[in-house]
Amino acid sequence: MPLRLNKLFINIYNLQNELSCKIEDKRVSVYRSEKEQDVKSFISYAVGCMFGRYSIDKEGLIFAGGNFHDIYDEEKYIKDDKEIIKLTYFPNKDNIILITDEPYFKDDIVGKFKEFVEIVFGKENLDENLEFIAETLGKKNTESSEETIRRYFVNDFYKDHIKMYKKKPIYWLFDSGKSSGFKCLIYLHRYDENLVARVRMDYLYKIQRIYEATLNEINADLNTIDLSIYNIKKLEKEQENIQTKLEEIRVYSDKLSTIGDKKIKIDLDDGVTENYKKFIYIDPITNKKSSILGEEKTIIPKKKGI
Repeated sequence: MPLRLNKLFINIYNLQNELSCKIEDKRVSVYRSEKEQDVKSFISYAVGCMFGRYSIDKEGLIFAGGNFHDIYDEEKYIKDDKEIIKLTYFPNKDNIILITDEPYFKDDIVGKFKEFVEIVFGKENLDENLEFIAETLGKKNTESSEETIRRYFVNDFYKDHIKMYKKKPIYWLFDSGKSSGFKCLIYLHRYDENLVARVRMDYLYKIQRIYEATLNEINADLNTIDLSIYNIKKLEKEQENIQTKLEEIRVYSDKLSTIGDKKIKIDLDDGVTENYKKFIYIDPITNKKSSILGEEKTIIPKKKGI
Protein backbone atom coordinates (compact mmCIF):
# COMPACT_ATOMS: atom_id res chain seq x y z
CA MET A 1 0.00 0.00 0.00
CA PRO A 2 2.77 2.61 0.64
CA LEU A 3 3.70 2.64 -3.04
CA ARG A 4 0.05 3.06 -3.98
CA LEU A 5 -0.28 5.91 -1.48
CA ASN A 6 2.71 7.65 -3.06
CA LYS A 7 1.11 7.37 -6.49
CA LEU A 8 -2.21 8.68 -5.16
CA PHE A 9 -0.59 11.67 -3.45
CA ILE A 10 1.33 12.53 -6.62
CA ASN A 11 -1.98 12.61 -8.49
CA ILE A 12 -3.70 14.65 -5.78
CA TYR A 13 -1.08 17.39 -5.84
CA ASN A 14 -0.46 17.29 -9.62
CA LEU A 15 3.20 16.31 -9.26
CA GLN A 16 3.28 13.77 -12.11
CA ASN A 17 5.92 15.70 -14.02
CA GLU A 18 8.07 16.29 -10.94
CA LEU A 19 8.05 13.05 -8.93
CA SER A 20 7.94 9.31 -9.41
CA CYS A 21 6.00 7.11 -7.04
CA LYS A 22 9.18 4.96 -6.84
CA ILE A 23 11.50 7.85 -6.04
CA GLU A 24 13.90 7.26 -3.15
CA ASP A 25 13.12 8.99 0.12
CA LYS A 26 16.57 10.61 0.33
CA ARG A 27 15.94 12.45 -2.95
CA VAL A 28 12.57 14.03 -2.14
CA SER A 29 11.97 15.71 1.21
CA VAL A 30 8.17 15.54 0.86
CA TYR A 31 8.39 11.76 1.25
CA ARG A 32 10.47 11.83 4.41
CA SER A 33 7.34 12.09 6.50
CA GLU A 34 6.41 9.24 8.74
CA LYS A 35 4.16 6.45 7.54
CA GLU A 36 1.55 7.54 10.08
CA GLN A 37 1.33 11.02 8.56
CA ASP A 38 1.00 9.55 5.07
CA VAL A 39 -1.89 7.37 6.19
CA LYS A 40 -3.59 10.27 7.97
CA SER A 41 -3.20 12.38 4.81
CA PHE A 42 -4.81 9.57 2.84
CA ILE A 43 -7.72 9.44 5.30
CA SER A 44 -8.12 13.22 4.99
CA TYR A 45 -8.17 12.92 1.21
CA ALA A 46 -10.79 10.15 1.46
CA VAL A 47 -13.02 12.42 3.58
CA GLY A 48 -12.51 15.14 0.97
CA CYS A 49 -13.77 12.76 -1.68
CA MET A 50 -16.75 11.83 0.50
CA PHE A 51 -17.78 15.50 0.50
CA GLY A 52 -16.87 16.20 -3.12
CA ARG A 53 -13.96 18.52 -2.43
CA TYR A 54 -11.79 16.05 -4.30
CA SER A 55 -12.56 13.18 -6.63
CA ILE A 56 -10.66 10.04 -7.53
CA ASP A 57 -11.96 10.58 -11.07
CA LYS A 58 -10.28 13.96 -11.60
CA GLU A 59 -7.10 15.51 -10.26
CA GLY A 60 -6.94 18.60 -8.11
CA LEU A 61 -9.53 20.59 -6.20
CA ILE A 62 -13.04 19.92 -7.54
CA PHE A 63 -15.51 21.83 -5.36
CA ALA A 64 -14.79 24.72 -2.98
CA GLY A 65 -17.94 26.80 -3.14
CA GLY A 66 -20.82 27.71 -5.41
CA ASN A 67 -23.63 25.40 -6.44
CA PHE A 68 -22.67 21.81 -5.69
CA HIS A 69 -25.11 20.45 -8.24
CA ASP A 70 -23.55 22.52 -11.00
CA ILE A 71 -20.53 20.26 -10.59
CA TYR A 72 -22.00 16.92 -9.50
CA ASP A 73 -25.16 15.09 -10.43
CA GLU A 74 -26.45 11.59 -9.80
CA GLU A 75 -24.43 9.86 -12.50
CA LYS A 76 -21.44 12.01 -13.52
CA TYR A 77 -19.07 14.82 -12.71
CA ILE A 78 -19.48 17.86 -14.99
CA LYS A 79 -16.60 20.30 -15.45
CA ASP A 80 -16.95 23.99 -16.20
CA ASP A 81 -16.13 23.37 -19.84
CA LYS A 82 -18.99 20.85 -20.00
CA GLU A 83 -16.71 17.82 -20.27
CA ILE A 84 -18.48 14.87 -18.67
CA ILE A 85 -16.53 12.39 -16.58
CA LYS A 86 -18.24 9.23 -15.35
CA LEU A 87 -17.88 8.89 -11.59
CA THR A 88 -16.62 5.74 -9.92
CA TYR A 89 -17.09 7.26 -6.46
CA PHE A 90 -19.93 9.72 -5.81
CA PRO A 91 -19.79 12.14 -2.85
CA ASN A 92 -22.26 12.28 0.02
CA LYS A 93 -25.56 13.83 -1.07
CA ASP A 94 -26.69 15.85 1.95
CA ASN A 95 -23.33 17.05 3.32
CA ILE A 96 -23.75 15.20 6.62
CA ILE A 97 -21.66 12.16 7.58
CA LEU A 98 -22.18 10.41 10.91
CA ILE A 99 -19.30 9.43 13.20
CA THR A 100 -20.38 6.74 15.66
CA ASP A 101 -18.47 4.64 18.17
CA GLU A 102 -20.43 1.54 17.14
CA PRO A 103 -21.35 0.34 13.62
CA TYR A 104 -24.99 1.38 13.83
CA PHE A 105 -25.15 2.40 10.15
CA LYS A 106 -23.55 1.02 6.99
CA ASP A 107 -23.14 4.53 5.59
CA ASP A 108 -21.42 6.16 8.57
CA ILE A 109 -17.92 7.53 8.07
CA VAL A 110 -16.24 4.15 8.60
CA GLY A 111 -18.58 2.49 6.12
CA LYS A 112 -17.89 5.22 3.58
CA PHE A 113 -14.16 4.95 4.19
CA LYS A 114 -14.19 1.19 3.62
CA GLU A 115 -16.11 1.75 0.39
CA PHE A 116 -13.54 4.35 -0.68
CA VAL A 117 -10.56 2.07 0.02
CA GLU A 118 -12.26 -0.77 -1.85
CA ILE A 119 -12.93 1.37 -4.93
CA VAL A 120 -9.44 2.89 -4.98
CA PHE A 121 -7.39 -0.25 -4.33
CA GLY A 122 -9.74 -3.11 -5.23
CA LYS A 123 -12.03 -5.40 -3.27
CA GLU A 124 -9.44 -8.16 -3.22
CA ASN A 125 -7.05 -5.87 -1.31
CA LEU A 126 -9.58 -4.37 1.12
CA ASP A 127 -8.78 -6.40 4.23
CA GLU A 128 -5.04 -6.08 3.71
CA ASN A 129 -5.25 -2.31 3.24
CA LEU A 130 -7.55 -1.79 6.23
CA GLU A 131 -5.12 -3.81 8.34
CA PHE A 132 -2.20 -1.70 7.10
CA ILE A 133 -4.07 1.52 7.94
CA ALA A 134 -5.13 0.23 11.37
CA GLU A 135 -1.62 -0.96 12.27
CA THR A 136 -0.25 2.44 11.29
CA LEU A 137 -2.86 4.19 13.47
CA GLY A 138 -1.87 2.11 16.49
CA LYS A 139 -4.08 -0.97 16.42
CA LYS A 140 -4.61 -2.59 19.81
CA ASN A 141 -4.39 -6.35 20.30
CA THR A 142 -8.05 -6.49 21.27
CA GLU A 143 -9.25 -4.52 18.21
CA SER A 144 -10.18 -5.42 14.68
CA SER A 145 -8.82 -3.13 11.96
CA GLU A 146 -12.28 -1.58 11.56
CA GLU A 147 -12.51 -0.87 15.31
CA THR A 148 -9.15 0.92 15.24
CA ILE A 149 -10.20 3.08 12.30
CA ARG A 150 -13.50 3.84 14.02
CA ARG A 151 -11.67 4.86 17.19
CA TYR A 152 -9.48 7.19 15.14
CA PHE A 153 -12.48 8.90 13.56
CA VAL A 154 -14.26 9.27 16.91
CA ASN A 155 -11.29 10.55 18.93
CA ASP A 156 -8.54 11.93 16.72
CA PHE A 157 -9.50 12.70 13.13
CA TYR A 158 -10.86 16.17 13.81
CA LYS A 159 -7.89 17.16 15.98
CA ASP A 160 -5.56 16.12 13.16
CA HIS A 161 -7.71 17.98 10.64
CA ILE A 162 -7.44 21.18 12.68
CA LYS A 163 -3.65 20.83 12.80
CA MET A 164 -3.47 20.13 9.08
CA TYR A 165 -5.51 23.24 8.26
CA LYS A 166 -3.79 25.41 10.88
CA LYS A 167 -6.89 25.90 13.06
CA LYS A 168 -9.03 26.84 10.04
CA PRO A 169 -10.89 23.55 9.43
CA ILE A 170 -12.92 23.13 6.25
CA TYR A 171 -14.76 20.09 7.64
CA TRP A 172 -16.77 21.02 10.72
CA LEU A 173 -17.63 18.65 13.54
CA PHE A 174 -21.05 18.72 15.19
CA ASP A 175 -20.26 17.33 18.63
CA SER A 176 -22.64 16.79 21.55
CA GLY A 177 -19.89 16.54 24.17
CA LYS A 178 -17.32 14.43 25.97
CA SER A 179 -19.49 11.27 25.97
CA SER A 180 -19.53 11.25 22.15
CA GLY A 181 -23.28 10.79 22.13
CA PHE A 182 -23.53 12.41 18.73
CA LYS A 183 -20.95 13.41 16.16
CA CYS A 184 -21.14 14.22 12.49
CA LEU A 185 -19.01 16.00 9.92
CA ILE A 186 -20.09 18.58 7.36
CA TYR A 187 -18.15 20.38 4.63
CA LEU A 188 -18.02 24.14 5.19
CA HIS A 189 -18.18 24.98 1.47
CA ARG A 190 -21.46 23.06 1.13
CA TYR A 191 -23.13 24.58 4.20
CA ASP A 192 -26.62 26.05 3.85
CA GLU A 193 -28.96 27.72 6.35
CA ASN A 194 -31.10 24.58 6.77
CA LEU A 195 -28.23 22.24 7.56
CA VAL A 196 -28.39 22.49 11.38
CA ALA A 197 -32.07 21.56 11.34
CA ARG A 198 -31.32 18.60 9.05
CA VAL A 199 -28.60 17.40 11.41
CA ARG A 200 -31.12 17.35 14.25
CA MET A 201 -34.15 15.96 12.44
CA ASP A 202 -32.50 13.44 10.10
CA TYR A 203 -29.55 12.24 12.17
CA LEU A 204 -29.64 13.09 15.86
CA TYR A 205 -33.15 11.69 16.27
CA LYS A 206 -32.05 8.55 14.45
CA ILE A 207 -29.20 8.03 16.92
CA GLN A 208 -31.50 8.80 19.84
CA ARG A 209 -33.94 6.07 18.77
CA ILE A 210 -31.10 3.57 18.51
CA TYR A 211 -29.86 4.42 22.00
CA GLU A 212 -33.38 4.09 23.40
CA ALA A 213 -33.87 0.72 21.72
CA THR A 214 -30.46 -0.48 22.94
CA LEU A 215 -31.28 0.64 26.48
CA ASN A 216 -34.56 -1.29 26.38
CA GLU A 217 -32.68 -4.41 25.28
CA ILE A 218 -30.15 -4.03 28.09
CA ASN A 219 -32.90 -3.54 30.66
CA ALA A 220 -34.64 -6.66 29.40
CA ASP A 221 -31.40 -8.66 29.57
CA LEU A 222 -30.76 -7.49 33.13
CA ASN A 223 -34.10 -8.99 34.12
CA THR A 224 -32.89 -12.39 32.99
CA ILE A 225 -32.48 -14.64 36.04
CA ASP A 226 -29.52 -16.81 34.93
CA LEU A 227 -26.97 -14.05 34.23
CA SER A 228 -23.47 -14.39 35.68
CA ILE A 229 -22.06 -11.65 37.90
CA TYR A 230 -19.60 -10.79 35.11
CA ASN A 231 -22.39 -10.36 32.56
CA ILE A 232 -24.48 -8.32 34.99
CA LYS A 233 -21.60 -5.89 35.58
CA LYS A 234 -20.91 -5.70 31.85
CA LEU A 235 -24.53 -4.90 31.06
CA GLU A 236 -24.75 -2.35 33.87
CA LYS A 237 -21.69 -0.60 32.46
CA GLU A 238 -23.26 -0.54 29.00
CA GLN A 239 -26.51 0.70 30.53
CA GLU A 240 -24.74 3.60 32.25
CA ASN A 241 -22.87 4.46 29.05
CA ILE A 242 -26.03 4.59 26.93
CA GLN A 243 -27.94 6.56 29.57
CA THR A 244 -25.13 9.13 29.65
CA LYS A 245 -25.14 9.42 25.87
CA LEU A 246 -28.91 9.81 25.80
CA GLU A 247 -28.85 12.61 28.35
CA GLU A 248 -26.08 14.35 26.45
CA ILE A 249 -27.85 14.30 23.10
CA ARG A 250 -31.15 15.41 24.65
CA VAL A 251 -29.39 18.54 25.88
CA TYR A 252 -27.64 18.86 22.52
CA SER A 253 -30.94 18.54 20.68
CA ASP A 254 -32.22 21.66 22.43
CA LYS A 255 -29.10 23.53 21.38
CA LEU A 256 -29.50 22.40 17.77
CA SER A 257 -33.15 23.43 17.84
CA THR A 258 -32.31 26.95 19.01
CA ILE A 259 -29.46 27.42 16.54
CA GLY A 260 -31.33 25.73 13.70
CA ASP A 261 -34.33 28.04 14.09
CA LYS A 262 -32.04 31.00 13.40
CA LYS A 263 -31.25 29.68 9.91
CA ILE A 264 -27.76 31.06 10.18
CA LYS A 265 -26.05 32.20 7.02
CA ILE A 266 -22.29 32.24 6.69
CA ASP A 267 -19.93 34.21 4.52
CA LEU A 268 -16.83 32.27 3.47
CA ASP A 269 -14.98 35.54 2.99
CA ASP A 270 -15.25 36.19 6.74
CA GLY A 271 -13.07 33.19 7.49
CA VAL A 272 -13.50 30.14 9.68
CA THR A 273 -13.07 31.85 13.06
CA GLU A 274 -15.77 34.45 12.49
CA ASN A 275 -18.20 31.93 11.07
CA TYR A 276 -17.54 29.53 13.94
CA LYS A 277 -18.67 32.22 16.39
CA LYS A 278 -22.14 32.19 14.85
CA PHE A 279 -22.79 28.72 16.26
CA ILE A 280 -22.43 29.62 19.93
CA TYR A 281 -25.41 28.60 22.08
CA ILE A 282 -26.32 30.73 25.12
CA ASP A 283 -28.20 28.89 27.85
CA PRO A 284 -31.35 30.94 28.63
CA ILE A 285 -31.17 30.05 32.35
CA THR A 286 -27.47 30.13 33.20
CA ASN A 287 -26.36 32.42 30.36
CA LYS A 288 -23.48 30.00 29.85
CA LYS A 289 -22.01 29.89 26.35
CA SER A 290 -21.14 26.72 24.46
CA SER A 291 -20.72 25.85 20.82
CA ILE A 292 -22.59 23.15 18.92
CA LEU A 293 -19.33 22.60 17.01
CA GLY A 294 -16.33 20.61 18.20
CA GLU A 295 -13.00 22.05 19.34
CA GLU A 296 -14.48 25.53 19.79
CA LYS A 297 -11.70 26.67 22.13
CA THR A 298 -9.10 25.72 19.56
CA ILE A 299 -10.80 27.52 16.66
CA ILE A 300 -11.94 30.65 18.54
CA PRO A 301 -8.95 32.10 20.40
CA LYS A 302 -9.53 33.28 23.95
CA LYS A 303 -9.54 37.06 24.29
CA LYS A 304 -6.68 38.56 26.25
CA GLY A 305 -7.52 39.52 29.80
CA ILE A 306 -10.31 36.94 30.16
